[in-house]
Amino acid sequence: MVDLLVLGGLGVDVRVRVPALPLPAADSHTVEPIELRIGNTGAGVALAARALGLRVLVVDTLGADPAGELVRAALTRAGVPAVLAENPDGTRRSVNLVDPGGRRTSLYDPRPWRGGPPFSAAEVAALARDARHVHLSIMDWAVPLLPAVRAAIAAGVALSTDLHDWDGENTYHRPFADVADLVLVSGVRLGDRGASLAGTLAPRTVLVTRGADGAELFPGDGTVTPVPPATAPAPVVDTNGAGDAFAAGLIAARLRGEPLADAARYAARVAAAACAHDGMEYPPGLLPSG
Repeated sequence: MVDLLVLGGLGVDVRVRVPALPLPAADSHTVEPIELRIGNTGAGVALAARALGLRVLVVDTLGADPAGELVRAALTRAGVPAVLAENPDGTRRSVNLVDPGGRRTSLYDPRPWRGGPPFSAAEVAALARDARHVHLSIMDWAVPLLPAVRAAIAAGVALSTDLHDWDGENTYHRPFADVADLVLVSGVRLGDRGASLAGTLAPRTVLVTRGADGAELFPGDGTVTPVPPATAPAPVVDTNGAGDAFAAGLIAARLRGEPLADAARYAARVAAAACAHDGMEYPPGLLPSG
């Protein structure tokens, strides 16, 4: 039995600190040392959840390449076991441009999966059956397996997904929203359409995250609860992974039995603390335990 099963979302981030966003036009910019580290959404959720004390298992594809080895080593350091299949096209990667205030723009290379699913429905169902919570990253290989995951989870076990900057219309995201109990989505493209989207997804719980402006909790009953932003415990250095840390905090609090509104406020504190650290490998004690 694990507390959290994370399906998909491993990769590497190339972190580049830039003078401003958008980047001023120039042939070249001299920047601080460029860092290569574990990244992408599934890694962010898994590492934050592990730092919060949860037992975590990750299932995904990685390349047999240096980037894949970097991911494997980081998971080992954090004590996060993984069930992995080899992607012949290599490991996903992102280039994250981060401005002096910690704001980022990400350039994402998804290394699409080709062919049938890398895991059988029976394999993922068995793993989901032994988890207290299942979190879906929106990986292409996972789509055919979603019905098996949904059918396998035990009564009372929640299934969550993060749809990132979904506009509410892109059909790629819809299968993940349809099987989830808890949907997280960034408000970047939604604007003021959060309530409308939540209405279409009811009775699912929807959390629209808005970075430094907090979040909105839609519990699926037509109401909305504002979630105020939290203050970082130190200067903000990197907002990459803040949404993943929010998801991990929300999951951890719900597994402790906290009500949704309380869990969301705790998640905001976890996300704020994550912004005070450069990267997703969090030192002990950085993320608030409760």
